[in-house]
Amino acid sequence: MAGMSNAARQQGVVILGSTGSVGGSALDVVAALPDRFRLVGLAAATNQRLLQQQIDTFQPSYAHLATGGTRLTGVEQIDNPEALTHLATLDDADIIVVATTGHTAIEPTIQALRAGKIVALANKETIVAAGEIVMREARTSTGILRTVDSEHSALWQCLGSDRFDPERVRRLIITASGGPFRGWTSEQLSTVRPADALKHPNWNMGDKITIDSATLMNKGLEIIEARWLFDCPLDAISVVVHPQSIVHSMVELHDGSLIAQIASHDMRVPIQYALTFPDRVLGPGKPINLVTIGELTFEEPNLEAFPLLTIARDAAAQGSTYPTVLSAADSVAVEAFLAGRLSFLGISRLVQESLDAHTPSSGPLTLAAVREADTWAEQYARQLVEERSSQWK
Repeated sequence: MAGMSNAARQQGVVILGSTGSVGGSALDVVAALPDRFRLVGLAAATNQRLLQQQIDTFQPSYAHLATGGTRLTGVEQIDNPEALTHLATLDDADIIVVATTGHTAIEPTIQALRAGKIVALANKETIVAAGEIVMREARTSTGILRTVDSEHSALWQCLGSDRFDPERVRRLIITASGGPFRGWTSEQLSTVRPADALKHPNWNMGDKITIDSATLMNKGLEIIEARWLFDCPLDAISVVVHPQSIVHSMVELHDGSLIAQIASHDMRVPIQYALTFPDRVLGPGKPINLVTIGELTFEEPNLEAFPLLTIARDAAAQGSTYPTVLSAADSVAVEAFLAGRLSFLGISRLVQESLDAHTPSSGPLTLAAVREADTWAEQYARQLVEERSSQWK
């Protein structure tokens, strides 16, 4: 995740997932730093109206709408099945912001690294499902991987490196807001409805990430990410609940020191750092006032009420395609919960049953094995929703 300053010239930026919350924040950074960046390409899933507005405002050369069917104006529209990879490897693109959700970002990320691009990665599933493959590529290709998640950006900044050094560092500490149900019991959680779970106290995120925050699955996924991003043993990664969401992560050193990264609840801060590294420049991110905040508190997570944190750690320890199944089953479970077909507690039950039923392929992890496990897990989880939704509601 290293790299030299490119402030001397404009860099071409492609944003995959431009109509989501992270994509929109990335556009704010690009707009705030016109001397450093120019927009080359955009990709979105379904929001044609917002994508067209972004095209009109930023005038990129290329764009892609996954649903197709509607013509975009003022841009060369990329409609082939490999559109995301096409955009991620454009000759005039220097930085690829990967802000999509799901496993479709894995191949574009790998190809962008092979093409020598800087990849600003905000897609959790890419590292969760294929971290072993992606990080091998990142460390052997000419491309550069920079993390965008606020927690992993914080760890990167605190470590001053993209590697866990066991001679110097005791553990990595990822912070969790606790979501909207911090302090709730399992009994209380049994009454949760989608509208309740979508009310995050600090962050404005997409529905999937917001539900993952409410179940603490997001922290389980972040443990797996940290393992691969920083080449760190699982048992050296901890999670603490920090409701103010001001300390984004910490590194504990062997001498007892803690190094923390503190910033506001503003994704534009880690996005900008990934784009401008190693420079620190004035941008659109909000400054922070510690006096106004007043206090910072920390708690242990309630693993009984929020079992997905343990389930995710166990899947990471099993390795192979278990993390892929974890991620895919969670996506189906969250979708079913939002549709009113699954209870809040049913999310963890569905994920656990999917993992219990999985038999991974033998041999080294491959992209083919990841794809196969992803397809199997989605189908199996959907079948579970059909069979068990009545008892899990």
